[in-house]
Amino acid sequence: MKLKHYFFVVIAIVFGIQANAQQQGVAGPVDSGILADPVYVPSIAEQLRNGTFVPADNTPTEGRPKRQYGNRIVPGKGSVGVDPVLQTEAPTRQSNPPLLTFEADISQATPSDPTGAVGPNHYLAAWNSAFRIFDKSGNPLTPEASLATIFPGNAIGDPIMIYDQMADRFLITEFDANPNGFNVAVSTGPDPVNDGWHVYTTGFGTGQFPDYTKFSVWPDGYYVTANIGTRRVFAVEREKMINGESAQFQSFQLGGISTSGFYSPQGFHHTAGSHPEPGNFNIVYLQDDAWSGVADDHLKIWTINVDWETPGNSTISTAQEITTADFISVFDGGSFANLSQPSGPAIDALQATIMNQAQFRQFDGYNSVVFNFVVDTDPTAGELAGVRWYELRQTASGQPWSIFQEGTYTTPTAGRHAFSGSMAMDIYGNIGMAYSSVSTSEMISIRYTGRLQGDAPGTMTFAEGLLAQSTANSPSTRFADYVHLTVDPVTDRNFWHIAEYFNPNRRDVVGVFNLENALPANDVAIVDILPESGALTATEDITITIENYGTTTQTTIPVTYSIDGGVPVAEIYTGSIPAGGTDTYTFTVQADLSIPNHLYRIETNANLVGDNFTDNDYYAENVRNVEILSAGDLQFENAELFVTSTDNKNFEITLRTTYDDVLQFSVYDINGKQLVFNNLVNEGNKFTYSLDMSYVASGVYMIKLGNSTIEKSAKIIVK
Repeated sequence: MKLKHYFFVVIAIVFGIQANAQQQGVAGPVDSGILADPVYVPSIAEQLRNGTFVPADNTPTEGRPKRQYGNRIVPGKGSVGVDPVLQTEAPTRQSNPPLLTFEADISQATPSDPTGAVGPNHYLAAWNSAFRIFDKSGNPLTPEASLATIFPGNAIGDPIMIYDQMADRFLITEFDANPNGFNVAVSTGPDPVNDGWHVYTTGFGTGQFPDYTKFSVWPDGYYVTANIGTRRVFAVEREKMINGESAQFQSFQLGGISTSGFYSPQGFHHTAGSHPEPGNFNIVYLQDDAWSGVADDHLKIWTINVDWETPGNSTISTAQEITTADFISVFDGGSFANLSQPSGPAIDALQATIMNQAQFRQFDGYNSVVFNFVVDTDPTAGELAGVRWYELRQTASGQPWSIFQEGTYTTPTAGRHAFSGSMAMDIYGNIGMAYSSVSTSEMISIRYTGRLQGDAPGTMTFAEGLLAQSTANSPSTRFADYVHLTVDPVTDRNFWHIAEYFNPNRRDVVGVFNLENALPANDVAIVDILPESGALTATEDITITIENYGTTTQTTIPVTYSIDGGVPVAEIYTGSIPAGGTDTYTFTVQADLSIPNHLYRIETNANLVGDNFTDNDYYAENVRNVEILSAGDLQFENAELFVTSTDNKNFEITLRTTYDDVLQFSVYDINGKQLVFNNLVNEGNKFTYSLDMSYVASGVYMIKLGNSTIEKSAKIIVK
């Protein structure tokens, strides 16, 4: 008999949770609720076949004005003088020429706000209200598509393209104005052309227009910030969204934050490599001593721990404060017209902004995150924009962050600005950074630089490379609010960047580069683990994929794995892997992964003797045992479970199934106290029960349904 998954059903009424101190130094969520069930949207390929595809609307449009909630810059207050960590040494390494450049679009929107994400076989590029899918040679695989192709009836704009490497899925997001909130689409598979989409368009309210959204991927959620006056960060239930199920959301107040009037914090985004542990998600924002309420330049970092089972137990910490070298992030008193071109208006420097994205990577023995923002490097000689960049490290998840290195980068050409940067790390810990540049004598260009992992701290050591040069000036002060650099998940070395330039009108250009002029001779890393989440047993094979990132063939590699921090299993891979090649190895000792719904953490190490770069020897994944009913157990074959409510207290529960015996039904509160117990008798393959919850307080309750052999759980949230 073919067995079916039992899907957990979440029925909820949105209810508010007031922020209050749970313990010293933390607060709870300010809001919590359920997104409406997603709409399934067919693949782009299917829409092109059936005539429902919505082409991009290239009517010229003007972007919404930047929103400010009162300028909090105090004239005459703040740091002065030359930037103390300004890089003065000339780069010592020659940049490789770009591997690839191509234009993603000719934008009719001002600004175009480009964003893009590279996956195993595709590159997704988006701008303002449209997107297009390319292969990794830059060839278009689809026409230019309106966002309404994915989000029916809505193409309002500000999309963000994301590849979720942990799930092998793509995300497309945009904001919504009616009502104010976010739209999120998750692909049903790794092929954005031929796979469909689970689209969440309602239930994710923000109260105010969610300008300048920034999304981040973390194991326990998709997190988003936006330029809204309530200064909140939002979390949505990632595992449910990947499966196309009803998903919860929670929002948190960033306590103690100061802004310039423009609110732009950034969450840490998992880039590639080892999967981080769930929980301890971080948000970072710069704090400039030129702003009201800030005594000294510093970074603030908040830690969020989401509890999806009991939302009231979720917490956000008070901010960790990290003192930095002095910086000046203010241009022209906080206005949005700052950097002069050869002709035309001065363009926006994108001040007070952690640029898209703050990219997180886990190495052996430490976690690392890199990010940047624009600063005025030498106000004594007139404004000159440079990129202040950081690598922060922590010893383990949940531990404090500290500055490993900080620096300020300017271009090698006197008087030419560097701004609007985006950066990430590759498998070696090398940092790639792309940025925009302009001066009174040179039109806008897109450039890149980088550094190797062992180079002198605080310096970009690769000579400036060119991705694209404008042939015209921007006719508007508005310049792209977004740029986006992502790391190729296949090579884990190539950086893909998209940015705005003029050739001669407004366009978005994609450029690919790497820092491969110094490959190690000996370097192997584990890049994948099986099994994935699913029906797991007490005798699971653990299979790893080993990749040779060095230049010499490797064999006889000691490898280990452990489960949930237990005693490592140590064995030896005896095969042979050529330079640039991969191979798999299955451990002879199996793992017990049999606890239902348990999230296991599988940690592995490759311990090659003589490895030249050991930081990438560690790799981990989080794997959930999603239970499937087995023969002899309760079989909900073709089961449908319905829960309806008319007053948020009385629920009608109906189960239709081929099961033909007695089921036990019970309800528990969050402390495990049983409130309701009944035996339900099958009536024509249908079980129905009216659940009266009018006597209980608002909160989260668990429904258990089953028999003496097996129980299944669902959750209701009573308003």
